[in-house]
Amino acid sequence: MSDEPLDLDKHRGIAAQKATEIRRAMTDVESRARELRERQSVLESGLMSLAATSWPEAAAKARYVLNIYAASLSPDDTRHRDLVAAILADFARLDGQS
Repeated sequence: MSDEPLDLDKHRGIAAQKATEIRRAMTDVESRARELRERQSVLESGLMSLAATSWPEAAAKARYVLNIYAASLSPDDTRHRDLVAAILADFARLDGQS
């Protein structure tokens, strides 16, 4: 008897190995997505509970919300995408002046 673990995947067919790889990858993706949602919830709670003390802090909150909004826009909605891009460019320009 050996202390070496037996790699059972080598004894299964390619299709079964691929299915196992896919299941493992999906589990990893779901876990990371859950962690991301939890971190996003903590961030958003902090953004809501703390009042901005300066214009740059307020602009940072607005950037966050605008990026969420822009991500939800359809690819065909170029007018709103351009508007969001213009506002973000204004924030960047004004932030460089201070």
